[in-house]
Amino acid sequence: MAVNAQAVKRANRPAQTSKGRSFLRTLWKFKALYLISLPGILYFIIFKYVPLLGSVIAFQDYNIFDGFTGSKWIGLDNFTRMFAHYDFLKILNNTLLIGLYDLFLAFPAPIVLALLLNELRIVLYKRVLQTVVYMPHFLSWVIVSGIAIGILSPSTGAVNHFLAWLGFEPIYFLGEESWIRTVLISSGIWRDSGYGTIIYLAALAGINPDLYEASEVDGASRWRQTISITLPSLLPTIMILFLLHIGKFLDFGFERVYVFLNPLNKEHGEILDTYIYTAGLLGQQFSYTTAIGLFKSVVGLALIVIGNFLSKKTTGESLY
Repeated sequence: MAVNAQAVKRANRPAQTSKGRSFLRTLWKFKALYLISLPGILYFIIFKYVPLLGSVIAFQDYNIFDGFTGSKWIGLDNFTRMFAHYDFLKILNNTLLIGLYDLFLAFPAPIVLALLLNELRIVLYKRVLQTVVYMPHFLSWVIVSGIAIGILSPSTGAVNHFLAWLGFEPIYFLGEESWIRTVLISSGIWRDSGYGTIIYLAALAGINPDLYEASEVDGASRWRQTISITLPSLLPTIMILFLLHIGKFLDFGFERVYVFLNPLNKEHGEILDTYIYTAGLLGQQFSYTTAIGLFKSVVGLALIVIGNFLSKKTTGESLY
């Protein structure tokens, strides 16, 4: 038996050596590509994977002076407190509602805008319009909030002047809880929809023009061409971006919301990201807010896995 085992080892050794040499040859052959990708790989290792080790403080009563090794281990107490806390459940509800509004209203906006831009036939006008709708993306949320506050001002804002011209009373949009979610979603659509069309326009450019010519011969209208040719051709791109979008369903963005919050609209506007900042950094509840962040990550991962499975079964498109 010992002789047979040694023989098997000798037989496997050349194959393993061959695989190792093949890997080194491939590495050397594409050395320029690997060298270019090295900064990106280091970025993800240093700023994405190494910080995951800090998730351990979600299971500790973390003390900044004792560190990871000296802090008391308390297991799932932070998670129990999280789900029992009234503020957390209220803020989770806000985050879910805003995330759903963003999914059903903001996600389709770049698709619709890309389809409209694709129908323009005057090249100069199309390029100018594309530039105009791209520009808001490069503004910070501080500037976007300043523009929105000025436009929505109850005394000097253009929107309230228009409402007064129609005979309605002015509305304090950022001072009423019922309007804060509308303001958040609308400002996001205005800022990011134009930039989001880039991928969809690239996908539209890859559609075979012979399909449109054949449909015209058959008498199909532009609307029918959009339904039967354009949207099915865009479906793979839409599904991939949709899966990436639901992965950050609870990650709406701290700066996007914080710049619009005030004591009058905080009840309906505060989300998990702003709560983590308030309770974690200002309140120094590091373990508690780390547990919230870990909860967000697990939910995002679960949504991607479920969404990827359903997408593969229904459309054949998936992330992996």
